[in-house]
Amino acid sequence: MEEKKYPRLGEKLWHTVLPNGLHIYVAPKPGFQKSYAFFATNYGGMDMRFQMDGQWLDTPAGVAHFLEHKTFDTEDGNALQDLAANGASPNAFTSTSITGYYFESTEKFEENLKILLSFVSIPYYTQESVDKEQGIIGQEIRMGDDEPDTQAFYGMLEGLYSHNPIRVQIAGSVESIAQITADTLNLCHKAFYDPGNMVLCVAGDVDPEKVAAIAQEVLPKTGHPPVVRDYGAPEAPEANQRLWEKEMAVSTPIFQLGFKAEPPEAGEKWLRWELIGDLASEALLGSSSPLYARLYNEGLINEAFSYGCEAYSGAAFLCAGGESRDPEAVRAAIWAEAERIGKEGIDQGLFDRLKRAAYGSLVRGLNSFESICVSQAMAHFRGYEYLTFPEAFEGVTKADVEEYIRRVVTKEKSALAIIRPKEERRS
Repeated sequence: MEEKKYPRLGEKLWHTVLPNGLHIYVAPKPGFQKSYAFFATNYGGMDMRFQMDGQWLDTPAGVAHFLEHKTFDTEDGNALQDLAANGASPNAFTSTSITGYYFESTEKFEENLKILLSFVSIPYYTQESVDKEQGIIGQEIRMGDDEPDTQAFYGMLEGLYSHNPIRVQIAGSVESIAQITADTLNLCHKAFYDPGNMVLCVAGDVDPEKVAAIAQEVLPKTGHPPVVRDYGAPEAPEANQRLWEKEMAVSTPIFQLGFKAEPPEAGEKWLRWELIGDLASEALLGSSSPLYARLYNEGLINEAFSYGCEAYSGAAFLCAGGESRDPEAVRAAIWAEAERIGKEGIDQGLFDRLKRAAYGSLVRGLNSFESICVSQAMAHFRGYEYLTFPEAFEGVTKADVEEYIRRVVTKEKSALAIIRPKEERRS
């Protein structure tokens, strides 16, 4: 394995690529009792259409999430129980773009790593278990249908995008998961759970060479070329629809306001986009910003207000949301503040404080093994080195952030989703 040092952070990272295409990253943490392993595939809720063996395939919404649930099944039982019995704390998640399986443990790390790599790489799906899981996930989906925050978020995405699959809920719908069979799961496992489409990230008091040896022993010896994915034609720069509304049993309107951004290119440009977008979110909407203080004092937002930016293949956006008695007034205020920043700029003192705070937050993330491993995996899939963020951060200027706000936060690129109380009637 190759050791790379990051002196500005005082960090080291071991890296290798196995003959089957799997990338392995190990962050050695001598003296720590706990170790953490994260095994992830570059496959998420948005990956519904792809080409395999020269044929285009369309899969139902929710397969990646369904596959995550069923991948813990083994011929001998359930890997969750095996890991727990071995002193580990395991879990998994599916996002829009990736699926990750992980555990942390204070003992028997190597045994637990073998279990993790084995059950993720060896599919065992029966139609009987799929039929049973449809009822369980169906209940989970119906619970999401009753969550106003979830509905507002996906309503915003429908407002921003006409066809990009990020607008589809990760778990799918009750109707879409009814189409999933054991054959569907086996097909998607073959397509996306290939070592060349995956990454293994480990942090703890472990031997990097031993981690690589275990992976080489357990995983398939060869991989196949990556599948081609299709997210549809490029989206128009403006929002698909400006306003999306729904009535639910809420006491105060809940909203999500999104602004459509140009998706970044893979590599260092993606890292730079994330850093600039995070600073733009803070400068425009953060608790230290003039706008936040004004909206809060006027009673237009409360502690539930949140904001951020996200980027995926073919899609990126800045968003903000929460509870408000007048979401349209919040939207108008954000439009106006973005226009003011475009003309007058950001206060230099505020920008310097925000930049120091953002950098400090990234450095503090290195204290979490989970943060290190998940961030490293995401960076790998996006084509950049996670631990180079200090150098990238240095190059971010106030003018970069101002230009981001000027370019992204416009009326034409905005979509507002509102969940209104059922009894509310607007004049």
